[in-house]
Amino acid sequence: MSTQVVVVGAGYAGAGTVKAFEDAIEPGEAELTWVSDHDYHLVLHEAHRVIRKPEVESKIAIPVDEIKDDSTDFVKGRVTDIDTDERVIHTNAGDEVDYDYALVAVGSATAFFGIDGLRDHALTLKSLDDAREIHQAVKSAGQEATTTDPAKVLVGGAGLSGIQSAGEIAEFRDDHKAPIDIELVEGLDSVFPNNDPEVQGAIRKRLDQKDIAVSTGEFISKVDDNAVYLGGAEAEYYGEDGDGEAPEKEDIDFSDDLVMDYDVLLWTGGITGQPEVDDFHLDADDRSHRVYAESTFETSDDRVFAIGDTALIDQGDDNVAPPTAQAAWQAADVAGENLARAVRGAPLKSWQHEDKGTLISVGEEAVAHDVKGPGFSVPINTFGGPAAKALKKGVASKWIADLTGFGRALNAWSDM
Repeated sequence: MSTQVVVVGAGYAGAGTVKAFEDAIEPGEAELTWVSDHDYHLVLHEAHRVIRKPEVESKIAIPVDEIKDDSTDFVKGRVTDIDTDERVIHTNAGDEVDYDYALVAVGSATAFFGIDGLRDHALTLKSLDDAREIHQAVKSAGQEATTTDPAKVLVGGAGLSGIQSAGEIAEFRDDHKAPIDIELVEGLDSVFPNNDPEVQGAIRKRLDQKDIAVSTGEFISKVDDNAVYLGGAEAEYYGEDGDGEAPEKEDIDFSDDLVMDYDVLLWTGGITGQPEVDDFHLDADDRSHRVYAESTFETSDDRVFAIGDTALIDQGDDNVAPPTAQAAWQAADVAGENLARAVRGAPLKSWQHEDKGTLISVGEEAVAHDVKGPGFSVPINTFGGPAAKALKKGVASKWIADLTGFGRALNAWSDM
């Protein structure tokens, strides 16, 4: 019987690993099973486009049958348990999938940081359903508003996802002449926190041009049905990995200017591991619920690998790889090869993340920063305009082409 290999997850890490493994393995060496709760791969870093134009989902949701080889089996279901002793993966659909080697790439969940009311009242953007829900909420709010009493859309978190989502909401507002006010709320002192001031300034300029208000320097402390409350909390409670606790309500002194009404609240403020990770029987961080992995992607079980947002991948000097699409793409190439090497009993490769720069959209505008390619770097450190927009389109389209082919990538180009 051939060696049984299982890849769990259909995000960037999972889909990329499937392609890389199929390329690396020889016929008859192993049988591959791909398990995911969705039968499509979502180009998540372009999911914000659906907020403005729901029809874009056909461009960014790619059926698994267009990605995998015919010889690869697909099992639809959410993995609920990994029995590392018996080497069996269990799903919520009742399937039991045996493995000799498995790779876990189940992505991440939204972190709510213990903020009172946030989980109950905020929308998130982690799936296609989420994007559809945001679109409908913004559309309904705009239809019910008037020019004298505009709808208020708040976006919590001015990182990549928050900025891009706010930009698409602004484009929807302008396309439909909807009476909507949009505001980004960021607890740290600038948009795109902890990045180069030059790129922060370029992004802020484009947010201003899109008439997106920005509030920085005060953290969200609680949320109710109609309002977001800011202030009275220190940054520490957020915690880098998303499990910090908010202060008690009675310990916060709110003033009128720290209360923001909203009609739609979108939260993009952080990530944490999927809750099922606790049942995977792998060593994981208690705070972030993300699995510890070596630079080879090996975990505490020598038959299970972990990659993408699921994992804290060792990069040396107490550093781990960033939880970004770019890192997942890079890692997947090596992870697929390492699975093939494990099947053959060959030494595994180590992986080191290489930052190739930042591409971020603000509606129809884009900003590029510190962009690098194979053997070159763009001489201008930060720029916008048609060149930045084309680069961003190119990166998304290349990923789609790598997964499925040039035709689907060309069809998606105009909406990226």
